[in-house]
Amino acid sequence: MTESCFRLGEIAAELGAELRGDPDTMIHGLATLQAATSGQITFLANPSYSRYLKETHASAVILSPSAAGDSPTNVLLLDNPYLGYARLSHWFDPAPRPQPGVHPSAVVDPSARVSETASIGPQAVIEAEVEIGDHVVVGAGSIIGARCRIGGQTVLRPRVTLAHDIVVGQRCHILSGAVIGSDGFGFANEKGAWHRIAQIGRVVLGDDVEVGANTTIDRGALDDTVIGNGVKLDNLIQIAHNVSIGDHSAMAAMVGIAGSTRIGRHCVFGGASGVAGHLEIADQVHLTGMTLVTGDIREPGVYSSGTSADKNRQWRKNAVRFRQLDAMARRLKELEKKSEG
Repeated sequence: MTESCFRLGEIAAELGAELRGDPDTMIHGLATLQAATSGQITFLANPSYSRYLKETHASAVILSPSAAGDSPTNVLLLDNPYLGYARLSHWFDPAPRPQPGVHPSAVVDPSARVSETASIGPQAVIEAEVEIGDHVVVGAGSIIGARCRIGGQTVLRPRVTLAHDIVVGQRCHILSGAVIGSDGFGFANEKGAWHRIAQIGRVVLGDDVEVGANTTIDRGALDDTVIGNGVKLDNLIQIAHNVSIGDHSAMAAMVGIAGSTRIGRHCVFGGASGVAGHLEIADQVHLTGMTLVTGDIREPGVYSSGTSADKNRQWRKNAVRFRQLDAMARRLKELEKKSEG
């Protein structure tokens, strides 16, 4: 692997940062405050790590103007140091860069339209009438179902599955094991027996969507399942049929969204949160981890449910009291009536 090396002045100009220090300092790597050595750049975004700043051996630090006085080395000043780190991380990403072309072991239907700049990996399968845009990467062993459309610069890591008629926007990033367009959980009951309902909708992903490893997004039963622009989904998430997620929302691992729920823009759902079906969630709703939503949320804000861990004996006592709350409330109401009388 060839090591990347950049002048600090070049980095500052690209990030739009104010440089206090030597612009000719050479930077060949990115590391944490604690681990960085000479020739590496680091960042300070979380104040809890400030104690490591004075002792860092990095050649430069990305930080906010308020923290600049404590740095023993060159600094790049940004109001949002974490964003600066995020952008700079791509400069030092060691991931191999796929070359354009179709691997000899890939299977591509003659009716598929694949850009000459796309990269199709080993043993990938591209079915009939698929459209693959410029600079798309389809990883090894991925399956692209019939009539799918994939926008330019999208990356599918190895072993991604797109069922038929899926639409993926530009610059999306879909990690290994993700399944997009699987059949939704739809059945009709007749005298105790379940009859499968054909799922005839699609999944439509907007631009700049990220889908984590082993996340599943079900196709719509009738209407489409829609994931808005800039949505970020972590690993191991389940999105059921006909769900709609608004632009720039983000969900951590193990979130589950039941069918036909509509989620607004700029929402953030903590890990293992669950949302029941056929609900409406407003814009800018933040669910803390393991929150269960069973009714509409119509106002922006932070919402929580559940109880945190405790010693088992104390938890059992509290669980008993919880079951008694309704009876206690009724007795309190009666006492209030008597006191008012």
